[in-house]
Amino acid sequence: MKLLLDTATFLHAALEPKKLSARAAKLLLDPENERYLSVVSSWEIAIKYSLGKLRLPNGPGHFIPTHREHMGATILPLDEESVFHVTRLPHLHRDPFDRILISQAIVHGMSLLTSDPEMSRYPVRTEW
Repeated sequence: MKLLLDTATFLHAALEPKKLSARAAKLLLDPENERYLSVVSSWEIAIKYSLGKLRLPNGPGHFIPTHREHMGATILPLDEESVFHVTRLPHLHRDPFDRILISQAIVHGMSLLTSDPEMSRYPVRTEW
């Protein structure tokens, strides 16, 4: 299974793994699954960190690559097709980071690993 980690899932896995559901932890540890972290999540983390809304043990430039590599996750770049797909999503909530992650998961045939119930209201496969 191709898993796209949402930002909160990545942060939980890195900082507070006990916040992961048993299923999410199992999916993350299964070597058969491909794990991806969108550059959009890195952007969201960097913004929140720079605004003082997110504390990390070290800056995003070190924290994100270290934990992404530890999880065996591949960077998912932001592509134009995913950007355009946002226009096809219903307007269920306004978080632009969530909306682009949903679009990326749809466009790239991935399941979105998220605990956010709002995300499952969109036409995207979710796991938790």
